[in-house]
Amino acid sequence: MTVPLDGDGLEAGQFSTWLGGMQAALGGEAGSDVPCGSCTACCTSSQFVHIDPDETDTLGSIPPDLLFPAPGLPIGHVVLGYDDRGHCPMLVDRRCSIYPQRPRACRTYDCRVFAAAGVDLDDERKEAVAGQVRRWRFSFPTETDRDDFEAVRAAAATATGNPTQRALLAIEAVATRPTA
Repeated sequence: MTVPLDGDGLEAGQFSTWLGGMQAALGGEAGSDVPCGSCTACCTSSQFVHIDPDETDTLGSIPPDLLFPAPGLPIGHVVLGYDDRGHCPMLVDRRCSIYPQRPRACRTYDCRVFAAAGVDLDDERKEAVAGQVRRWRFSFPTETDRDDFEAVRAAAATATGNPTQRALLAIEAVATRPTA
């Protein structure tokens, strides 16, 4: 079954195909392939971006004065903050100025995870992301698509933490569930 798109809907893809890609991205096997188009909501939503010490190309592309020690993590882990408008300082003219060297966190970020998990973003600084999330429409051409979708939603309903943690825990829970 394919959910018809309203005038403002965005095609999120076949659910099980997206889920497999998201699980691979979270496992470090691939990046996310998000059809962002001209959307920069995640880049303008007051988000700190974690950068691991092994991301040397990324670290070499960002002025050191924009990087801060990541709280609670070992030395070498840093975060890239945001400017007074809540924008990533690497966003220049609505484009990522370091796109080929962007952080791993940016390579794997996929706002469709919130739509998949049915998790609301209740932080007003994330309203641009929340607006994009409300537009995503997955398709469910097989029973597996529908079963996977319902399993992610059920896992998210029992997960604890902030919205991102709950959505990601739901994706991980479905990845580790036994299959029939």
